[in-house]
Amino acid sequence: MFGYDIYAFGRMIRDSVRTDAYAEALRRSVRTNSVVLDMGTGVGIWALLACQFGARKVYAVDPNDAIQIAREIAAANGYADRIEFVQELTTRVTLPEPADVIVTDMHGIVPMFEQSLPAIIDARRRLLAPGGKMIPEKDTLWAAPVQAPESYDNVVLPWANDPYGFEWGPALRIAANDWFKIKDKITPVEFFGEPKCWATLDYRTLESPNVAGELSWTATRDGIGHGLAVWFDTLLVDGVAFSNAPGCPETIFGQAFFPWSEPVSISKGDTISAVLRCDLVGNYHLWRWQTTVSDPRQAGKLKADFKQSTFFGMPLSSSLNKRAPDHVPRLNQDGEIRQFVLSLMNGGNSLETIITQTTIQFANCFGSSSDAGSVVAELLEKYTEPPDRPGGNDTSERNPTFLSIDSPG
Repeated sequence: MFGYDIYAFGRMIRDSVRTDAYAEALRRSVRTNSVVLDMGTGVGIWALLACQFGARKVYAVDPNDAIQIAREIAAANGYADRIEFVQELTTRVTLPEPADVIVTDMHGIVPMFEQSLPAIIDARRRLLAPGGKMIPEKDTLWAAPVQAPESYDNVVLPWANDPYGFEWGPALRIAANDWFKIKDKITPVEFFGEPKCWATLDYRTLESPNVAGELSWTATRDGIGHGLAVWFDTLLVDGVAFSNAPGCPETIFGQAFFPWSEPVSISKGDTISAVLRCDLVGNYHLWRWQTTVSDPRQAGKLKADFKQSTFFGMPLSSSLNKRAPDHVPRLNQDGEIRQFVLSLMNGGNSLETIITQTTIQFANCFGSSSDAGSVVAELLEKYTEPPDRPGGNDTSERNPTFLSIDSPG
């Protein structure tokens, strides 16, 4: 949950569609003496609810600084002795006991968000007790071709009409090969066909973070098509679910919009086919959507044939050159500064010493020690172990295995 702030967490809690559903799922799943793992705990709402519903122990894990607020909130509510907090990725954590329940909501607009799917797969394999519960159990992904002029214009219009008489084709190519949160208030009236399921993510059995599906519709009306709307239905536990589908009660997620390269005039009876694919490549989700629109009354004639990908939306030339096998990399000045700072974080230098030496070493880059301090603080937060907290709820002192690193870096 990197990058979230306290206001974002507040908005998430206020989303009663989502939060009420999770609360009910936990109420049905947690038993007296249950052990619960709260992945991406944020400010700790699921951990608190798990305690309220009888959990003996909750392990609340999140790399975000908001976890420090969660500690205080747990103490303020009398649960400090039942919730163990750790500021770390779950893939780098080993629990002292298996979890009876794993709960997480690491969705973005779609479930393929940052490293959420690999983290869920890893947690189920390593940290869940046999027969334990995953919350959510399943995400079902849906798509429909839509008329969405506001969303399309927001993406394409700045480049499409040659503003100021210039040719903006390269910018238009990038804009049309990315996806966005939909801007229009989409309802089923804007669909050109019934929503189709293009993938199911069953977290009880999921083995791969890569997701793909093929879809086909027969257009149910005339209109101008602008792209695909994508959303999810989440099954938390049997009988408890919520959705960010168009027409459902609004959630913080909204829907995803995958624009077409250009608007398409669609007639009732046209065939609309699409292939949607998302592959996790390192830390990057590579999306591809291929769409054809045809009139079955005119055999062999396509109204549209789009092959789009976020790969084409990236200015990659320098990146590709850097990844050539014969490239000999050399640190730029920013890299040299960070290498220098990290070399001083060896357990033998105070923070004051690190900032002072960095300011002297790179005097041409920093106007003052406070400027250097900003860089040092960034690396300090990201790459150093938390300090011991005497008398606090620091698991590393009392249970060394809890913070064991099981993956490199």
